[in-house]
Amino acid sequence: MRRMDNTELLTLFDHQLRREFRGEHPDDLVENTGRVIRHIATGDGGWCGVIWSDLDEQSADCEIAAQVEHFTALGRAFEWKLYEHDRPADLGERLVNAGFRADKREALMVANVAELPTEPVLPEGVRIEPVTDVAGVHLMFEAHDRAFGAPAPRLKREMLYRAEHSPETLTALVVLAADRPICSARMQFNEGTDFASLWGGGTVPQWRGKGVYRATVAYRAALAADRGYRFLQVDALHDSRPILARLGFRILSTTTPYSYEP
Repeated sequence: MRRMDNTELLTLFDHQLRREFRGEHPDDLVENTGRVIRHIATGDGGWCGVIWSDLDEQSADCEIAAQVEHFTALGRAFEWKLYEHDRPADLGERLVNAGFRADKREALMVANVAELPTEPVLPEGVRIEPVTDVAGVHLMFEAHDRAFGAPAPRLKREMLYRAEHSPETLTALVVLAADRPICSARMQFNEGTDFASLWGGGTVPQWRGKGVYRATVAYRAALAADRGYRFLQVDALHDSRPILARLGFRILSTTTPYSYEP
């Protein structure tokens, strides 16, 4: 099969994971207003936001105001997932002017699953455990909070809710060294698409540079390969980009989350 170039991959990503977005959980609500596609999670702490938009200079401000009004009426914080190639070019500035807060810019990176290592290589005494229950979620977030230097209460609530109500929707892992959590990571299988998504890979500072994060990518690449996915997609922060690039991930665009609290 011919290897897609970056433009073709980005077009496929936009179509399958944005314009045809199906939600992160079977009970989530995905609404297409014609101008935007938004996601409303039903679970406690679940993600809400605008995943795709088709705007111009004339329609952007009115549509931003409409989404603020909609999510405020629901009493839900939400995120506008803005990509570098979205239009109009000043959409990020317009979001800030409407009361949104910009978070760190991330690189949209994609790799062919068939070209990735799928055998985790870990330091001696270190192992990967799947997260399948509430106890596993607590271990996972012990590592997560140390790795990222701050708690993530919304995400933790969502993961605990899923562990209690629909554990089959969880694809997450924790890396243990002498039974102490040192790394955590998540994965999303986007059914009906060619893409599986990697989320939240973080290693505590004293274990960085030892191949732990790389092993979590290989572990998740094996899961994607077993399910027949062609591509792995990551929104990568600065620390993980070089590791992913060495593994064969390509940068297709950048993405910045803009958050709004009603």
